[in-house]
Amino acid sequence: MAQHFLLSAAARSLSLAKVARMSDEEAHTAFRLIRWSTTDGAPVCPRCQCGAVYSFTSRKLYKCKACSHQFSVTSGTIFASRKLPIRDYLLAIAIFVNGAKGHSALQLSRDLDVQYKTAFVLSHKLREAIGSPVDTDTVAGEVEIDGAYFGGYVKPANEKENRRDRRLAQNQTGKRQVVVIMRERNGVTLPFVFKSESQSVPKIAATVQPGSIIYADESTAWDVLHARYLTKRINHQEAYSTDEACTNMAESYFSRLRRAEIGMHHHIAGPYLSAYAREMAWREDNRRVSNGEQYLMAADAALKHPVSRQWKGYWQRVAGH
Repeated sequence: MAQHFLLSAAARSLSLAKVARMSDEEAHTAFRLIRWSTTDGAPVCPRCQCGAVYSFTSRKLYKCKACSHQFSVTSGTIFASRKLPIRDYLLAIAIFVNGAKGHSALQLSRDLDVQYKTAFVLSHKLREAIGSPVDTDTVAGEVEIDGAYFGGYVKPANEKENRRDRRLAQNQTGKRQVVVIMRERNGVTLPFVFKSESQSVPKIAATVQPGSIIYADESTAWDVLHARYLTKRINHQEAYSTDEACTNMAESYFSRLRRAEIGMHHHIAGPYLSAYAREMAWREDNRRVSNGEQYLMAADAALKHPVSRQWKGYWQRVAGH
């Protein structure tokens, strides 16, 4: 019997112990090599893209010869205005990617010995960085489309005679949202959040390229797609797949997202649902990639992503309300 990839030696190419034992100089060098990989770690000014820079001997800073802009290895990235040592950010990335079903902020705060607030924002910065391609990517070929609802849980009444049918709209909280994904077979997964499946149709039309084959379930929300795409449907009340019509790969993604909710985060609804959905799409698409490669991919995404307008100064804004 063939061994599962995740159990093989090829899947383990990252050592947390090795990252944790890095000196400040080694961590700084690693950051330089990841951020400025095209110049073999030679600093490039983030403001004018000039490669002629001075290095300060007293601090890990650089100064551009062209525009006199001073910058560090994290300036202009999602780690801008950092307060933790660089090694801790590398360790946070390594810990984050090692969680097959995600990694909670509470656990990360204990791993790094930092406040929960710090770990919460750091985790979401990483989610923003690895999930940013979803905004511009498109899918083509054979594409599976499906939706799953999250949030808006209504606790049933204790006494049977007081219970209501929670499936009815009048008995819901109004907080329920649906994650709709467009997933290429053997390709990328693009998740988006809407109030209902029918609201996702314009986004599907903008994201799925013409000429693609759509696979969807029996939901009436997908009926309008027949006019635009060759659409093959499967009624899950009758079978899971018929004549290649199935949404099994879409369901695989939702299984991962549900496991992250149930076993790791416990609650991923509300304004942060999109962030968790994108994280799980990244994990699903890279499930056959070693943890060392995932570590480099996540670090590269973080160092190429601009300053987060959502998460920079998040707790200061929250405290100010």
